[in-house]
Amino acid sequence: MSSKTKIVVLHLKELIYTGIFAILGILFIILLIIMFLPRNKDKETTIQQPSNSYMPGVYTTSLVLNDNVVDIEVTVDESNINDIRIVNLDEAVTAMYPLIEPAFEDLVIQICENQSLDGITYADDNKYTSMVLLDAIKTSLQKAEAAAKTTTESRQ
Repeated sequence: MSSKTKIVVLHLKELIYTGIFAILGILFIILLIIMFLPRNKDKETTIQQPSNSYMPGVYTTSLVLNDNVVDIEVTVDESNINDIRIVNLDEAVTAMYPLIEPAFEDLVIQICENQSLDGITYADDNKYTSMVLLDAIKTSLQKAEAAAKTTTESRQ
């Protein structure tokens, strides 16, 4: 058997670059682990629903659109918003305001899902229509809250 001598030439520059990239890679992995691990494993995160108290019933707010009255009905029980709908919607109103129904349906879905008026979003193309409808819904919910407050105050 013949043994052949192998000569390996290592350049100092390449060793330094390899060491720097290895250290940067390790730091990058540690940074990713720190960023994506949950910070507080001991604390339980619970989502608290707002404790709105309503007087159960149907509350109505009227909107006047182009000399036509449109009613917004909000049906609530003691702590939930059950239904929101438009009553007395004339064909003339839907012809003059074609975005009223789609904007209203979008608002109803968000409000019934969240059970709150906080964090409601609407598209820019029906911003003002949504704002008018949201104000009417807010007024109806305030009526329900006020009725609940007067009932609790009269009991005391």
